[in-house]
Amino acid sequence: MDGIRSLFIWLLLGVHYSCYHGRADQIDNLNRLLKAKQLQTSGIRADDSKVDGTTRYESYSPVYVGTHDGLMEHDKIEALPGQPEGVDFKHYAGHVTVDPKAGRALFYYFAESPRDSSTKPLLLWLNGGPGCSSFGYGAMEELGPFRVNSDKKTLFRNPYAWNNVANVIFLESPAGVGFSYSNTSSDYPKLGDKMTADDSYTFLVNWLERFPQYKNRSFYIAGESYAGHYAPQLAATIKSRNKNSNQTTINLKGIAIGNAWIDDNICSKGMYDYFWTHGLNSDETNQGINTHCDFATGNFSDLCNHFQSKGEEEVGELDIYNIYAPPCVPSASKSGSVHDFDACSEDYISSYLNLAEVQKALHVAKATNWESCGDVGWADSPATVLPTIKQLIASGIRVWIYSGDTDGRVPVTSSRYSISSMNLPVSSPWRPWYSNKQVGGYVVGYKGAVFTTIRGAGHMVPSYQPERALTMISAFLQGVLPP
Repeated sequence: MDGIRSLFIWLLLGVHYSCYHGRADQIDNLNRLLKAKQLQTSGIRADDSKVDGTTRYESYSPVYVGTHDGLMEHDKIEALPGQPEGVDFKHYAGHVTVDPKAGRALFYYFAESPRDSSTKPLLLWLNGGPGCSSFGYGAMEELGPFRVNSDKKTLFRNPYAWNNVANVIFLESPAGVGFSYSNTSSDYPKLGDKMTADDSYTFLVNWLERFPQYKNRSFYIAGESYAGHYAPQLAATIKSRNKNSNQTTINLKGIAIGNAWIDDNICSKGMYDYFWTHGLNSDETNQGINTHCDFATGNFSDLCNHFQSKGEEEVGELDIYNIYAPPCVPSASKSGSVHDFDACSEDYISSYLNLAEVQKALHVAKATNWESCGDVGWADSPATVLPTIKQLIASGIRVWIYSGDTDGRVPVTSSRYSISSMNLPVSSPWRPWYSNKQVGGYVVGYKGAVFTTIRGAGHMVPSYQPERALTMISAFLQGVLPP
């Protein structure tokens, strides 16, 4: 039943993306995942781990490590086409092979910090989907050093880029996403949570061989949306693999997941509650959902499904990822500003990354029709990652869950319900925090975890509130609550 419920939720996510955001590529990925789970085909199951979340991380055999002599310098970017003047940091891009037999390689973009890069931590950023690009979204639309102008050919600087406070890797994972690829077509139907975690770990071990100066650096993972699966699973993989004395030890310190899909039932309840409390659903529909839907067990009657569908319809045609944001309205070429997020940015990015001169500058291995989300299958997706998150907290890994408060897809209510289910003692009571003398959001500290909101931000927090997002992630890296 959990598997069927999980797929049903992903189907709803897909429908929302198609109706409200105009990003049919992400919808297609989620719809396929849901339909596969609903039918329980091809051996797909809701969770292939024990309830404590540890089974899939019990193998400590060394992973493949290639030869990386000279590849760091090879990957160095001289200049990106259309980049602004005064770029004061080193950046790199290229592929790292994770399976030479299959010819599977993951693409990365790495932006060092402009100041004191030798002492700043290393941060890996992951977007979700599943199967969507951390480079196209994370780097080019959210927290990277550049964004794309509406002319689709030039870039402008993001003064609130996260490489101000860390050296940041953006990883396109799994293979089939963005510029990442496999020469073995049979790899793609096998992709899922487990393979993504395993390949991302192999990528990191090899990347550290290519950039050995970062081997002992404090390491953090951050991401959003379905990275609520990716980040905890990769962190657990690192923790287990670090027990292998014959492999590089990764100095993992913490994870931060934003508007994160963590538990199918809990996040679904939080979504419908958000709809009602924010005036998107009628009283009758809300009452019907709460009367006929058993979110504790995931058992849903036909009446439950009826009222959920009605709840989807009542929301109407708005951007469910930021319920107060204007839609994309194409206009004449104009200079961009991070203070006024352009809803058409995804179109600009896609055009830019498909320019031949851009792909050449990024050291893309072969000419690619870059898309924001990969046409990949999904073989496993647990209904919950809460056991894995609990395991990380118990091991001393810093865990932050943050939430933009205008996102209706994976809303603040879903995050609060997920944290509440872990029954963690409160160590620092709820309070506002500040960025540039304004309330940036609200924060509460728990024993082993922190929950914080970002005021006025949608699903992609750094897109809508870049300054507040930088204040938040700076506090996370320092191990203190936001000011």
